[in-house]
Amino acid sequence: MENAQKVRLGRSDLHVTPICLGTMTFGEQVGEGDAHAILERALARGVNFLDTAEMYAVPARKETFGATETIIGNWFTRHPGVRNKVVLATKVAGPSRGMPWVREGAGMTANDIVASCDASLKRLRTDVIDLYQIHWPERNAPAFGSIYFNPSKDRPAEQQTPILEQLQAMDRLVKAGKVRYIGLSNETPYGVHEFVRLAEAHGLPRVATVQNVYCLISRALENGLDETMYRLGVSLLPYSPLGFGLLTGKYDQSGITGPDAPKGARIASYESVRKQRWGRPEALAAARRYNALARRHGLTPTRLALAFCYTKWQVASTIIGVTSLAQLDEDLDAWGTTLSPDLLAEIDAIRWELRDPAQ
Repeated sequence: MENAQKVRLGRSDLHVTPICLGTMTFGEQVGEGDAHAILERALARGVNFLDTAEMYAVPARKETFGATETIIGNWFTRHPGVRNKVVLATKVAGPSRGMPWVREGAGMTANDIVASCDASLKRLRTDVIDLYQIHWPERNAPAFGSIYFNPSKDRPAEQQTPILEQLQAMDRLVKAGKVRYIGLSNETPYGVHEFVRLAEAHGLPRVATVQNVYCLISRALENGLDETMYRLGVSLLPYSPLGFGLLTGKYDQSGITGPDAPKGARIASYESVRKQRWGRPEALAAARRYNALARRHGLTPTRLALAFCYTKWQVASTIIGVTSLAQLDEDLDAWGTTLSPDLLAEIDAIRWELRDPAQ
């Protein structure tokens, strides 16, 4: 990993390592001291790309809102000069989704975007965010395991913030020197097209990236979003490449709940996580198939799952999340693993049978 060639994000001038350190465990599962050790190890091993969000730590709670950004900001303060060595990405939360501590009201206005950015800058102890992303759509759109668009959930137009207005808010931040480039997350093909179309029509900041789930048990973006991003010159930052731990093999024997489930694991510990796509029985069943396939080919499940993302043409930089130095090293050591055509064909055969149970 240390010598990996950097990749360009979209049409921006951001050049990042093909592995990004995600930090949503900092402040919940990982204390500040251990988080700083993980950050230092990642930097020493060549990673120059960090991703966080105002909502983190996860699972989202009032008590830990903003904690991850604060931990990273403290790290920057302790190590002068480090900030200039990394590309820093964070996110503005979309509509509250039952989190009133994020902001007042149910939406995400232009003023909300600006206020959230200012708060993130303060917590992160920095003057500029390299990549500022909208964490999930402001409009009604399927996300976080919802697979169907439901028009009946649309709000009246006067209760929504149009995409153009969101872009204009981002433009204010870019012109103020607070943000360099913008991105999206948990988006659909329509959303990506509309953000790019309006940006080009009105001379506003162009989306550089989209951060969506992508892993062996959730490949729905290959059903059209990948073409959208390719043709529009927008880069993919896949999150949850290990399927929230299902693709590590640690739940193969025990399941995700019960007396034998791994202690302290997120999906076993937090009901809110299990209620999303990762808690579906079909997701675990599919993960077990891929994990068994990995072992038959002499690979660990983790190495297979990560190599799948690391080597896909759709992927720019894969976001990994860890809770220990050992996990970090394992994920980074998987870089450079190649998958044979026969193995890739077996992967596709399983997907053809089981589809995307964690979509």
